Amino acid sequence: MSLLQGRVVCITGSSRGIGRACAVECAKHGATALILHYLGDETVDEVIALEKEIVSVHPHAKTQRVPGDISKPEVSMQPRQIVEAGIKAFGRIDVLVSNAGICQFSEFLDVSVELWQRTRSVNLDGSFYITQAVAKQMKNQTPQGGSIIGISSISALVGGGQQVHYTPTKAGILSLMQSTAVALGRYNIRANAILPGTIATDINKEDLSNEDKRKGMESRTALGRLGKPDDVAGPVVFLASDLAKYVTGASLLVDGGLFVNLQ
Repeated sequence: MSLLQGRVVCITGSSRGIGRACAVECAKHGATALILHYLGDETVDEVIALEKEIVSVHPHAKTQRVPGDISKPEVSMQPRQIVEAGIKAFGRIDVLVSNAGICQFSEFLDVSVELWQRTRSVNLDGSFYITQAVAKQMKNQTPQGGSIIGISSISALVGGGQQVHYTPTKAGILSLMQSTAVALGRYNIRANAILPGTIATDINKEDLSNEDKRKGMESRTALGRLGKPDDVAGPVVFLASDLAKYVTGASLLVDGGLFVNLQ
């Protein structure tokens, strides 16, 4: 099925994990072009490998690489550069997957001002800036509109003793998608949030290296396993496609039944 046939998709934090899986899945479903944002030199080889994988699943798909750190306050310019590069290459943007994020586990009483500011600026500020920049383009293009998907987290709904600096940023992304859905509906722009549970990626690799903790997390999910990046990519494709053309302001838990598994 070509659910995204002819679409231009922009993904932040595309070099690995969920962002990478979303890029591949969008290509599988017919996305014509992908704007691949990544941090910079330290991840460029991963993006080059991703481009090869994209071509392997969709030989006619085109890509545009855009490096940059979206965490810095003055980088409200960086999202504009991402949009400008995408428009120069492909003429429009149909889908945004706002995915770039970090999570350095830390005891609350040890969280430094620098760690708080860095986590907030990457996860929440960066998501705000890229959402606003892409929405302006979606409003002005013909035909007008598009789909914006914010990668939030189950952590937007529950607490974590070593994530006190992280969970508020993910709750902020959920709220951002709800409010932008209201603000942008008049322009035929949909905005939705995906809330992954525990997905095995580089962001939690060190934390899950503890075998007891990993087994404990697996046992807490109704499906009895941790998530994989492509478990999130499928729901992203759904929200990006016309199958979800009347879905906006929604939040979709993708957690293997972790949230509901009280006992």
